[in-house]
Order: sequence, then C-alpha cells, then structure tokens
Amino acid sequence: MIIGGSSGIGLKTAEILAEKKHRVYATYHSTVPSVKSEEIKYFRHNVLEDSFPFADLPDSLDGMVYCPGAINLKPFHRFKSDQFIEDYRLQVVGAVKTIQDVLPMLKAAEKSSIVLFSTVAVQTGFNFHSLVSASKGAIEGLTRALSAEFAPRIRVNCIAPSLTDTPLAERLINTPEKKQSNAERHPLKRIGETADIANAVSFLLDNEMAGWITGQILKTDGGISTIKH
Repeated sequence: MIIGGSSGIGLKTAEILAEKKHRVYATYHSTVPSVKSEEIKYFRHNVLEDSFPFADLPDSLDGMVYCPGAINLKPFHRFKSDQFIEDYRLQVVGAVKTIQDVLPMLKAAEKSSIVLFSTVAVQTGFNFHSLVSASKGAIEGLTRALSAEFAPRIRVNCIAPSLTDTPLAERLINTPEKKQSNAERHPLKRIGETADIANAVSFLLDNEMAGWITGQILKTDGGISTIKH
C-alpha cells in the first residue's frame, strides 16, 4: 500500500515494486497517474477526510508507505501558528490515521513493514526549515514508538532524504543554477533522484533483506548530514 503513489517518490516506488511483481495498491489525490501496469491498482483517497475503501483491498498487506508531505521554507517569524497545525495534520495526523486504518491488514500478514518519511533537516539544522522539521521530528518519534509497540510482527522504519528531484521540490531546483548550487552542497555532488529514495523504500519493505531492521531513521541524503566535504 502506497499512500501518495501518483508522483515523485511514491510513483517511483510503485513502479519499482510492480517491476518485482508485487501487487501494489496506491492512492492519488486529484489526477489519476498515467501508469500502465497490471500490478498497480490506484484509488482516489484524501488522507484527512476519506475512509478507506476496504472492499477494494486485500485482507492482508505486507507493507505500507506514507508519502504525502510538503516543503514550506521561510523565516520562522513569517510563519503563522496555524501553518504549523496544518502541516502537522498532513504529515503526522494523516500518517497516524492511515496506519490506524490499515493496521488490521498489516497484522493479518505473517510479517509486514511500515515506511515513513522524515527529512535530513530534523537531525541537521537548516535555515528556514522550522515548519517541516517540527512535523518530521514528530514522525521520527512516532517511528521509534510504533516500532517498539508493533514488534515483532510489524517493522517500522523511516527514511530521511535530502533534497530530491520531485514535483514537491520543483521551485527549489527550477533553474540549472539552483540545481547545480544544491548539488554542490552534497558530498556526492548531486541532488537525490526518485530512484535513490524509492530503492531505499523497497529495501526496507523487503523482509528478507531488511528483516532485522526496525525503529531506524535511514539517512538517504548524499552524505550531507554526516560528511564535511
């Protein structure tokens, strides 16, 4: 199950899993993606308002990925308190509601896995990231708490990317100069691609390859959080 599987990292994850012949159930919010794969079934879903269409889903799920998010960057004094609440609802409450909705299906599987998303900015302070860091910091705490509560049947992990070339980040990299400048900040001298993150998701979902990994924040960030280069 991929929540927000119609673009960016969610879409790439759906494609990678489908190529491996996994049955993928993915949600979209407004426009149906033009993906031609018999392995992917899309349905429209608003994470904050809609109930899950359980009739269209299997009795058990081997994994769930929560992709919805936002990147709102500006000086702290320019944010209104309501914006923190709105961001928290999408990035944290939406994830909580979704996990609660699909938990019976995850428990019905012999083993299952949940993958959430944070950001490199939570553990490495960046200017103008107070809004997203506050919400994603909560996601990291949720990851650790749920990994303890759901063990040993359900593994829960989180990926913390740096800037990745997705529609969500478009305004940050919408010129060659911006893209190059952001690439130079990373020790690997490029920004992330959707495949970089989606392959990490696929790894964490796999019980054979990642079956002894839970409660972890996987930094998939071109080295920017740990290396001075």
